[in-house]
Amino acid sequence: MHTLEVWHDILASGKLERLDEVLADDCVFLSPVVHTPQQGRELTTLYLTGAYQVFNDSFHYVKEVVSDEHAVLEFVCEVDGVMINGVDIMSFDAQGKICEFKVMVRPLKAVNLLHARMRAMLEELAG
Repeated sequence: MHTLEVWHDILASGKLERLDEVLADDCVFLSPVVHTPQQGRELTTLYLTGAYQVFNDSFHYVKEVVSDEHAVLEFVCEVDGVMINGVDIMSFDAQGKICEFKVMVRPLKAVNLLHARMRAMLEELAG
């Protein structure tokens, strides 16, 4: 699938300005720590940019389950000595763009760490 190829290239290259290539205008981002859906490509981009900066080069995918409409990508990484395990769940629209991006994370210690780190990063990005 072209979208996932571009997604992996974005992560490998760090060229987050290319997110517009894979995110639908009306994309919804579902965070593991924010209880309300974040609506729109702009907010989704903000959250993904924040996550990219919070996670480090230890972030990598270990499994992928892909269909025409969905992808589930399991990831692992280490932040501040805490092993993080999670999944990115993507849904694709008729044009193949990501229309929903859901992140789920475990264990609880990792969720709490990410909550604090993401809050600080989003405040910094929002200026």
